Order: sequence, then structure tokens, then C-alpha cells
Amino acid sequence: MNPILASGLLATAALLGGSAGAAEPPLKIGLIGPFSGSSYESGGAAFDQGIKAFLKIHGDTVAGRKVEIIRRDVPEPMPELAKRVATELVVRDKVDFLTGVIFTPNALAAGQVSGATRTPFVIMNAATSGIMAKIPNAVRVSFTMAQVTAPLGDWAAKNGSKRAFTIVADYAPGIDAENAFTRSFTEGGGQVVEKLRVPLSNVEFSPYVRRIRDAKADAVYLFLPNGDTAKSFLKAFKDGGLVDAKVKILADGGITAPNNLPIVGDNAIGMISSHHYTETHASPVNERFVKAFAEVNSGALPTYISAGAYDAMAAIYKAVQEQGGKPTLDRTMEILGNLKMESPRGPIQLDARSRDITQNVYIRRVERRGGQLVNVEFETIPAVKP
Repeated sequence: MNPILASGLLATAALLGGSAGAAEPPLKIGLIGPFSGSSYESGGAAFDQGIKAFLKIHGDTVAGRKVEIIRRDVPEPMPELAKRVATELVVRDKVDFLTGVIFTPNALAAGQVSGATRTPFVIMNAATSGIMAKIPNAVRVSFTMAQVTAPLGDWAAKNGSKRAFTIVADYAPGIDAENAFTRSFTEGGGQVVEKLRVPLSNVEFSPYVRRIRDAKADAVYLFLPNGDTAKSFLKAFKDGGLVDAKVKILADGGITAPNNLPIVGDNAIGMISSHHYTETHASPVNERFVKAFAEVNSGALPTYISAGAYDAMAAIYKAVQEQGGKPTLDRTMEILGNLKMESPRGPIQLDARSRDITQNVYIRRVERRGGQLVNVEFETIPAVKP
């Protein structure tokens, strides 16, 4: 064969072969969460459910890259394990993004890996205030306890409550919530007559109910994330005559999340809570989310943790799309730090300096609608900063 022709054919073959093999690599997202143990249903499963709804609406390809979710189980606050799996995701699996994380100690540990390896980290939950300064290369699309709790204390003081008890689970988020409610309620003119911190489970509430009654409190603020514990409190509250005495129950929105309300039962009807996401929020974006969520999750309603997972995926997609499928850390952090979008929860905005979220907080009431217990918004506090 003519040497010139042969070399031309080889060059053409090489070009065709290169073109055929030039498909973009998958976009790998490392998802860290509790995928076993007692926190699975409200944590890892909620992450999975929110991601499934997002992919149902937006597809599993972004900027020409197939999306691959790589899950790693950290069932409890276990920072050493979180650090190890985050390292494995970056070094061995070569993920483009880290995400997930329910518990603050795990977020801080994964954040060390994010900082050391220059891997962007989109936090779906981990709601302790003030942690973002310790987590390089990360943004948080969830909330802080203070952000969603302080508006409820302010609302209570403006709506007739003068003397309140606080009852919170004795760990960091509960203490955050206690402090935020106390601060805003007292600034509004109310008095917190006693602060009670209790274990996450197996609490006998009858003595506490007697103390509430004897102190002539007109409101109780609750942070009890375990549905069975909240159910026990509400039964003791009713049996102790506090419903008849018109004592208001003001609650963290986690108590009244859709996964908890069937456990808590009808004693939750009328309970007032505050949170950043409501399953009945009236907007086209949320209606689409709720519909897709039900379709891929056996008719279930989304929780705030599922909404956080949905928004984390939306943030990642936006960063990748704006960079034509080839994200770099610096540009990704610039895009995420200035993120503004309409979420199922309402308008959200991230701040480039704090890398935290500004969003609406809603005051809601538990009602029975269509045979289901749900939260119904009746007041909006707009653009609350973290």
C-alpha cells in the first residue's frame, strides 16, 4: 500500500477511534448519610427519596454527563468513619462532588476532606449554627436551627403567649433550638419560666406536665425529633389537662414532618410549628416536586430532608451546566456562593461569604386534610438569614 495512503488511513482511524471514545465520563456524586440504623428512615432514605424525585423531573444526565450517585453509610454521629468514607469517595472513587450528611460532627469531618482535596461539598442537612467557617469548599442548602426557631419565639410573643416552658432533646440541635426560642421570645416580651433538656427516647413526661401546669405557663416549646417521644409528650400533655387549659404547643418543624405525624397521631392537630419547608406549600415548583415524589416513593409526602436533597442536586446541576460539564473548584464555589433559585420551599439564596442559606420561614398548623395529617402554612417570615 502507498505509505502516504496508509498513514492517512491510520490517522483517520485514530481520529474516528478518538471521537468514538470521547463520551464524557460520568459525573460522580458521593452521598454520605445514615443508610442503616435508627436514623435510616428519616435520614438516608429521605436523601434517596429526594434525589429520586429530582432525577424524575430533571433526568440523570447533566451537560452531557451521566450522573452516578455513590452512597456511603455513616449511621450515627461518627466523625472518624465520615472522614474515612469521604476520603475513599474522593481518592478511590474520584467523585466530582461530596454531598449528604445528617449529623454536624460528620459534616465537620467530611469538610476536612473537602478542604484538603479541593472537592466541592454541598451539605443537605447538618443544621448546627456557625459550622460553615470550619468547612472549606462547602455550601449548605438546608437551614440552621436558630434560623427556623427564632421566628416562632417572635411569633408566640406577638400572639399572646407570656410564659413558656422549653422542652428539648439534650444534644446540640436541641440546645441550639432552646437558645434561639428563648432569645426571640424574651426579646418580644415573653418569659421562659423553665428550660428542660431530656433524652432522645424513653422519657416519662407526667412530672414535666405537672411542672408546666403549676407554673401557669401558657405555651410550651418542643424540640423532640423522635416521633415516639413526641407522641408520649402529647399524650401526657392531654391527660394532664393542658389541652383543656388552652396551653399552646409550639414545636420544631421536625416533630410535625410527614414521616412523624402518623406516629404522633391526632393529638398533633392544632400544634403550631415553624420550618423552612412545608409539604403543602402552594407553588408550582413544590406541586411538581410533591407529584414526582409521590410517583417514585409509593405515594409518600416529602420531608424537609428530602427537600434539602432535591435542592442540593439542583445546585450541583446548575454548577455543572454553567461550566459546560467541566467543573473546577473555584468556579463551582463562585456559582454556588451566588446561587439564587426557586426551590420547592420557596425562594432561596446562598451568600458567597458565609456559604449559608437565606430563605423563608413558615408558621404552620397541623390539620387533617384528605384523611392525612399535614402542615398548613398561615404566616410567612420572608428572607430569614442563617
